[in-house]
Amino acid sequence: MGYMNLLPILEPATDECCAPASAPALGPEEAKQQAVVFKALADPNRLRLLSIIKASSSGATCVCDLTDPLDLSQPTVSHHLKVLVEAGLLHREKRGTWAYFSLAPGALDDVAGILAKL
Repeated sequence: MGYMNLLPILEPATDECCAPASAPALGPEEAKQQAVVFKALADPNRLRLLSIIKASSSGATCVCDLTDPLDLSQPTVSHHLKVLVEAGLLHREKRGTWAYFSLAPGALDDVAGILAKL
């Protein structure tokens, strides 16, 4: 008995194709912009920064108060904050020599809306 007897018998291919996919919910440019947001959210330190800033009783947190909770250097924290600002998730406000960060209005709702549209 050969191995050929153990192989499944395949049906010949037909000329029919499946129904065409409907139009995508996201266009290429919108998908590219939204991917920036999800890339920013894909880092655990950035998620922690958002959590710390959101939990702030004053609504804004000084960059000087964000290094210790993450046990990261100030330049590294500043880099993460810059990515979050560029993604539209945080707002940066300069007060004297310090920068304060707060959640961008509606940013988290926007992220939830992106997922709902998919």
